[in-house]
Amino acid sequence: MTTLPIRFSPEVARARDQGSALVALESTIITHGMPWPQNLETAGRVEQAVREAGAVPATIAVLEGRIHIGLTGAELRGLAQVQGVAKLSRADLAACLASGGSGATTVAATMICARAAGIRVFATGGIGGVHRGAAESFDISADLQELAQTPVTVVAAGPKAVLDLPKTLEYLETMGVPVIAFGQDELPAFWSRTSGLKAPLRMDEPAQIAAAHRMREALGLPGGQLVANPVPAADEIAQHEIAPWIAAALAEAGARGISAKAVTPFLLQHIYEASAGRSLATNIALVLNNARLAARIAKDLVMNP
Repeated sequence: MTTLPIRFSPEVARARDQGSALVALESTIITHGMPWPQNLETAGRVEQAVREAGAVPATIAVLEGRIHIGLTGAELRGLAQVQGVAKLSRADLAACLASGGSGATTVAATMICARAAGIRVFATGGIGGVHRGAAESFDISADLQELAQTPVTVVAAGPKAVLDLPKTLEYLETMGVPVIAFGQDELPAFWSRTSGLKAPLRMDEPAQIAAAHRMREALGLPGGQLVANPVPAADEIAQHEIAPWIAAALAEAGARGISAKAVTPFLLQHIYEASAGRSLATNIALVLNNARLAARIAKDLVMNP
């Protein structure tokens, strides 16, 4: 049997020995979601937000054929500056590891690695989903299938607003994934607190979310939970304001024939430029907000096993 090539950072190793709460963090948000140096600064701030909320951050990436659960400062800086790094999902994670390669982990790959490391909670910005025009392109993010089969609670600001949100919500319902809006009835839409869609579930306390995670484990249900945590009101870009920027970005991507894994980074960059940087500021605020909530859920899971 092949031994899993996994390495824990010193901070994460100590946390595991002490039974401390851990929160997984993805690495594509560093390599593909934000420009340098904001990506490195944000990664540090997100890790610190997890610590201040009482848990230990575990940023996940694949480096030279090993799954790194937690990155040192030098590793984080190197990842933030590298060009052309692979964007790993379920389909190519094993091949990258087997060939000794390196790559940043998407939501799906981070969930797989978190489960392998015994981490039950993961904070990210937004999840992938059903892309607009999927009826013709069949472009559906592997994130949704991962939520249906890997038992990790994922805290995000909802699906990314560039997606087909009604179809994404329908897909999650069909796959039996709990979608829990935190503190409101409506599904948030990444940069915006509202989407016009009612969330299937609402919970107002981290302890409720942790209890639901434990109950799913007791029932033996596969898959995780999606916690849709709205961006703080002071930081949001309202739906009516960002909608034209999204439409323009989608039109440009279509005109250039951009597809598959290249779509989301292109759209985010286009919207960043159209918004004169506001979208990035909101992105940073929502990731920090998600990290704090994830830490509170992880703490409850440790304190009330």
